Amino acid sequence: MAAVRPMQWTPTAAAPEQDSEAGLSRRFLYYMALMREAEGRIQDKLYRQGKVLGGVYIGRGQEAIPVGAGLTTRPNDFLFPSHRDMALYFIRGVHPREVFAQYMGRAGGLTGGRDGNMHMGDMNRRISAIISALAAWIPVAAGAAMAMRYLGTSDITYAFFGDGSTSRGDWHEGVNLAAVQKAPVVLICNNNQWAYSTPLDKQMACAHVADRGPAYGIPSEIVDGNDVWAVYHATQRAADHARSGLGPYMIECKTFRMTGHSAHDPASYVPAHLFEEWARKDPIERLERLMVERGYAGRDEIDDIHAGIRQEVDEAIAWAENSPYPDPETLLDNVYETRPAGT
Repeated sequence: MAAVRPMQWTPTAAAPEQDSEAGLSRRFLYYMALMREAEGRIQDKLYRQGKVLGGVYIGRGQEAIPVGAGLTTRPNDFLFPSHRDMALYFIRGVHPREVFAQYMGRAGGLTGGRDGNMHMGDMNRRISAIISALAAWIPVAAGAAMAMRYLGTSDITYAFFGDGSTSRGDWHEGVNLAAVQKAPVVLICNNNQWAYSTPLDKQMACAHVADRGPAYGIPSEIVDGNDVWAVYHATQRAADHARSGLGPYMIECKTFRMTGHSAHDPASYVPAHLFEEWARKDPIERLERLMVERGYAGRDEIDDIHAGIRQEVDEAIAWAENSPYPDPETLLDNVYETRPAGT
């Protein structure tokens, strides 16, 4: 499929003082809040209105992971997001318009209307399109990392996956390949406690996903996945390890899925008290409290950031809804290779 030409987009609330803790905190907040607002509109409005077909999977409560990790990346690093990492697209410059158009099957989406929902990527922005069986692209991420090393660059790959992925054979094969080849890949587990409806203790006997790393000779650590600063610093350590030629590094981010597996799933199998407990650990509210306590931003400034995001999302949805559906005449474009006659 032909990639849509990347739009020039500068986040409206991105802080100029990116290297300061205050500036970085504002960037954290902006991308986390944008991800939540965008996904909330998709699941709670567009999907319910019948404007989005197929499955809708969101990362409510997990926003600190793609944001904390994503803001450690360099422009030529290759990203392999999971279906709960939308912020990675925004960090890489994908316009919210493109995301909404993608979900509504419009020509302005990243796949030009040829696919829907989260099945999107952009090679120009070094983002791989999602494979539904998330563990299946761990070998792909390892291969991409090996290619970067072969080319002599300092670029690395970031592979995101859930706890359920680590119970699949292709995850283990990919991790073993990366370990043996010392591929420069950062392995990031969004451990949200549930693989669809299967709790962690029903799919693995070890206490932590990170326990699986040392079996392959890979250093691993566990971080609070609802603390964006903790994720950021852990990912910096992992990236430095991979760039230095030492091979893969695994991070297990402990978090919780504050929704069902998808929009059609009421999550009745999850004990209600867990939602209450994890709501008190909300990563966005947690960051906002820290920003106020440390004087990085006042409550009015934080409210302005949220208001700006709501307006930005309103405008992006309006643009996407006015974007045409793809022309049927282009159905076979980029499916088959075309060559000049006689060659």
